Amino acid sequence: MSVNKVILLGNLGKAPEVRYLEQSKVVANFTLATSETFTNRNGERQTETEWHNIEVWDNLARIAEKYLKKGTQIYLEGKIRTERWTDKEGHEHTTKKIKATSLTLLSSRNTQEPSDSQQNRKIAIENAESSPQSLPAPEDELPF
Repeated sequence: MSVNKVILLGNLGKAPEVRYLEQSKVVANFTLATSETFTNRNGERQTETEWHNIEVWDNLARIAEKYLKKGTQIYLEGKIRTERWTDKEGHEHTTKKIKATSLTLLSSRNTQEPSDSQQNRKIAIENAESSPQSLPAPEDELPF
């Protein structure tokens, strides 16, 4: 048995880039920053920021396009995916991305508390996430 589950809470580094594909498929990509603050050996406070490449599909992509912008704080769950490709010069590359299966809008970076409209967005995103058509069909998972 194995588990591939990621939970992240962070802020968008840029607005989602959305592409409309054939057969009504939609994909959105964005970066998410998560930060950790700690005290180093010298007693100094330090913050480290990790950047994550996020991908959402279909209804989640449409919601991301409509509601997410740079600085928006979100909570998401998903899976780690590895992509490999060869560039024009023949060099092989590998990158990791998070394929989000659900997301919740928490607040914009400029507000401390979610407003009523942001609470409504949170509900809309959670409802869309629970809809079966909001998730793409698994491409590489076995049916058992």
